[in-house]
Amino acid sequence: MSNKINFQTKLPNLGTSIFTVMSKMAVEHNAINLAQGFPDFNCSDELLELVHYYQKKGFNQYAPTAGVPKLRKAISEKIEKLYNRHYDVEREITVTAGATQALYTAISSVVRAGDEVIIIEPAYDSYVPDVTTNGGVPVYVPLNQDGFSYNWDLVRKIITNKTKLIILNSPNNPTGSLITGDDIKQLEEITRNTDILVISDEVYEHITFDGEKHFSLAESEELSKRSFIISSFGKTFHATGWKTGYCAAPEILTNELRKMHQFIVFSSNTPIQHAYADYMQDEYNYLNLPNFYQKKRDVFLEGIKRSKFKIKPCKGTYFQLLDYSEVSSMKDTDFAEYMTKEVGIAVIPMSPFYSEERNEKLIRICFAKRDEVIKKATNILAKL
Repeated sequence: MSNKINFQTKLPNLGTSIFTVMSKMAVEHNAINLAQGFPDFNCSDELLELVHYYQKKGFNQYAPTAGVPKLRKAISEKIEKLYNRHYDVEREITVTAGATQALYTAISSVVRAGDEVIIIEPAYDSYVPDVTTNGGVPVYVPLNQDGFSYNWDLVRKIITNKTKLIILNSPNNPTGSLITGDDIKQLEEITRNTDILVISDEVYEHITFDGEKHFSLAESEELSKRSFIISSFGKTFHATGWKTGYCAAPEILTNELRKMHQFIVFSSNTPIQHAYADYMQDEYNYLNLPNFYQKKRDVFLEGIKRSKFKIKPCKGTYFQLLDYSEVSSMKDTDFAEYMTKEVGIAVIPMSPFYSEERNEKLIRICFAKRDEVIKKATNILAKL
């Protein structure tokens, strides 16, 4: 069409997500996809049968906007058992169309034009556009390079009277680092006697290694009163394509979140919610995840020992950072493209997780794959 419409984009500096770019490239070049964070194995037969059961029984119309009650009850019970914090089923738990929707909805519900939002980097790439779309101003605090620990002194320095929100993610994508009990105390002290809110992205809460504990902000009496705590069934139950997550927050915050939620998605998948509610009754289905994924991580680490790649410690998530400085001098985006097109393994460069270009010679791989795929990939990597 020849007619042109003039309008101003809301996100002038935003391109396509690096995850979409690298996965598309992997398909085009028939590469092993260790880039995007999804399993290449199916979820359990039991879970599939539960979904089919509820579909056949006619649970196919709109669910309640806040989520199916028995699923909200199962979520509340899980949080109370693991983190000793009770969230009211009716007023403080909301089921969402995935954690990404929960993040956008939480941010949209509280951020106004000019509000400053502290984002801990490296960060999942939806945080910044979620903030800027709502007129917020991102303010960045990088994790320390030594073990990717939190720089709370810098957080203190950059807080102003415009600071509305702090966004953090633990277990952290892409570093695999974990928030600690001391971090919880520091954040309590920083936010005490302020109106600063917190979003805690805990989608990998059940994937920790070597006996490490996941500290949820729900465990803190102070922080739980000012936090949106977000998690994902897709990450937990190997079903990322079903796009189901949840947000736990005090009533005053949940009220605001639900105002936005009802007009963004209204509700999420009905039979899947019923299936998850039943499936969660067996705690093994999520409590065994550390053991399940640690075995896969260790298969990857054993294979990569034979290579020139240097391993960064991974305490959680199903991602592993690799230092490729002894393999190539290319910048990470070029190296990721080379790996995908020429080597046949798709990876994610580290720099898109930051607000400014960096040259750390790091790539992220996903080991949520079948063991034979992991071994095939490490055999290729060992030859570089």
